[in-house]
Amino acid sequence: MILIYLIIGIIASVLGALPLGASNIAVINTTIKQNAVQAYKIAITAGIAELVLSYYALHCNMTVKDFFNANQWIQVLIAIILLGVGGFLFFRPTKVKPKNTKSTNRLLKSKYAIGFFLGLLNPPVLVYWLVVYGVINNNVVMLSLQSSLSVLFLFFIGVYIGKIFTLYIYSKFSLVIKQKFQNINTIINKVTGSLLFMIGLVNVLKFYFL
Repeated sequence: MILIYLIIGIIASVLGALPLGASNIAVINTTIKQNAVQAYKIAITAGIAELVLSYYALHCNMTVKDFFNANQWIQVLIAIILLGVGGFLFFRPTKVKPKNTKSTNRLLKSKYAIGFFLGLLNPPVLVYWLVVYGVINNNVVMLSLQSSLSVLFLFFIGVYIGKIFTLYIYSKFSLVIKQKFQNINTIINKVTGSLLFMIGLVNVLKFYFL
């Protein structure tokens, strides 16, 4: 019966990770432009960031939601950053640069940091987990930091598995696209930029009209 917490964690995490977000886009972009191995590096640390956010939401509960409601400028700032990065990627011309082993190695090593920060700097995920905990505690099971260690362990392991699994599916889907289309690198920046711009625009619209 205790395994139900593992299942709940997986399902909740998958549902939260399915909508296209910054970490999902980073996985898609990296898989297409580089390879799946580098994309998995992003997924690994994005999963850790998901754990941090889900734990923090469980710890603070309504305090987190009240904080973002009282400081909506944070959401606006993130939206502006997304709009700026998206516009930059969309309009940046594609250039073929000579390979530089030193800079390339530095870039590859940073994939872990990229995955973690993209996953962590995501206020909507905090709100999502607050809603999840409300639904779980009111309709399924009781979950809090006072729950047993085995319950918390299984739940958060489920959260990590769900995030990693979803990003893995995104990466596999990207490989299919990469195999079907040639010279995909010439349009990936525009696609990535468009997606980031749309995410930023949605956040701006939500701020002003909701």
